[in-house]
Amino acid sequence: MAALILASVHNRRIVVMGVSGSGKTAVGKALARALGVLFRDGADLHPASNVAKMRAGQALSDDDRWGWLELVANSLRRDVPVVIACSALKAVYRSHIRIAAGTAVQFVYLAGTRDLIAQRLATRQHNHLPQGLLESQFETLEPPSGAEAMIIPITLTVAQQVAMILKKLATSAASSAA
Repeated sequence: MAALILASVHNRRIVVMGVSGSGKTAVGKALARALGVLFRDGADLHPASNVAKMRAGQALSDDDRWGWLELVANSLRRDVPVVIACSALKAVYRSHIRIAAGTAVQFVYLAGTRDLIAQRLATRQHNHLPQGLLESQFETLEPPSGAEAMIIPITLTVAQQVAMILKKLATSAASSAA
């Protein structure tokens, strides 16, 4: 399985997406490690004005997000192979990322309930997204279909999530090779 994935990893662009607290960074880092590729946290690409707004408890608007999404797409274009954590909450954001990246992008959606994610956020110390903004993230979220993204349940451990993603990547690589 790993040989098929690694053979096709040289041009992989993977976005691990979901609302804050879904585990994008943890899963993205573990996936990048398993694939032996670069990991980027999309949160680190936010301009200072977005970070300040979120820290103040204000939800980002579409206008706030476009420049950031462009930086995410630039990283996908430039840093290949790469796994990047990015909320990519709306279908139009994902479409923009795909078009601006200029090539195929695999989205991995970490799906979970509000209650579970709220519990996770309550224990976080380092995030610049206050727990109060979780509601706005769910209001903005347009969950992707299985045709648009791999859907991975956050009730699994990080190791189980990565194993599931690797299995799906291998199946995809085998289908492409056939």
